[in-house]
Amino acid sequence: MKKLVFIRHGQSHYNLENRFTGWKDVDLTDEGYNGAREAGSILKKHGFIFDIAHTSVLKRAIRTLWILLHEMDLMWIPIQKSWRLNERHYGSLQGMDKDEVIAKFGEEQVNEWRRSASVRPPDISPEEHFRDVSDPKYASIGKERIPLSESLLDTEERALVYWNEQIVPSLKHNQRVIISAHGNTLRALVKYLDNIPDDGVVSLNIPNSIPLVYELDDNLKPIRHYYLCQDGEIPHDSIPLHTDCDWMG
Repeated sequence: MKKLVFIRHGQSHYNLENRFTGWKDVDLTDEGYNGAREAGSILKKHGFIFDIAHTSVLKRAIRTLWILLHEMDLMWIPIQKSWRLNERHYGSLQGMDKDEVIAKFGEEQVNEWRRSASVRPPDISPEEHFRDVSDPKYASIGKERIPLSESLLDTEERALVYWNEQIVPSLKHNQRVIISAHGNTLRALVKYLDNIPDDGVVSLNIPNSIPLVYELDDNLKPIRHYYLCQDGEIPHDSIPLHTDCDWMG
C-alpha cells in the first residue's frame, strides 16, 4: 500500500479578503502560517515521513510546504515546483472581490463560471497577460501555455499532465509523497483518483491546511482516503469533500 498526502495551502490574504486569487501570487495570513504549522505537527505526530514534495510556483503553496516540512524536520527533502500545480487561472476576475463580481455580473452568470466544468471566466487583460508572460516564474514554459483564463477542465488537464509525468513515477518507486497545492488543482486530482464525473466535481471542496491522506494500491487505485487531525483520522464525509463551501480561491 502507498500513501499520498494532499495539503491545500493555508489561508491567504485574498482568501481573507474574499477575492478571486488564481495566479495572483499572494502570501499567507498569520492564520495561514498557523494552519501550516498545525498540519506539520499533525503529520509528525502520526508518524508520516516524506521522500519528496511537489508544489506549485505560487508562494502561498510553497510557503505552506516550507512551514510544514520545518515542523516535521524534513526541510532537507527534494521539492519539485511546477506551474501545472498552480491554482485555476480566473482571468479578469483575479483580484476582484467576489461580492462585487456578483453585483456586477449577476448571480446567475457567476454561478455559471463557478459551477460549469467547461465555462471560462472572461479573459485577463492584455496588460495583465503580458505581466504573466514576463514573469521569470514562467520564462521556461512558453507564451502559448500561459492562459488568459481557465475552466475547471483546463486546470484538470494540466494537473494530470504533471500527475502522470512526475507524481506517478515517484509513487511507483515507493517514494512517500506530499503535494502542497491549491483548491482546484487538488480537486482535479481527487476527481481523477475517485473517478468523479464532471457534473459531480463542481461542488467538491478541499479545506485549507487539513492533511488529506490517500491510501493507494500498487496500481495507484484508491483503497480509502481520510482527513487527519491531532486526534487521528476524520472520515472524509465528516469534513465533506462535496460541499457548498466557496472553493473559488
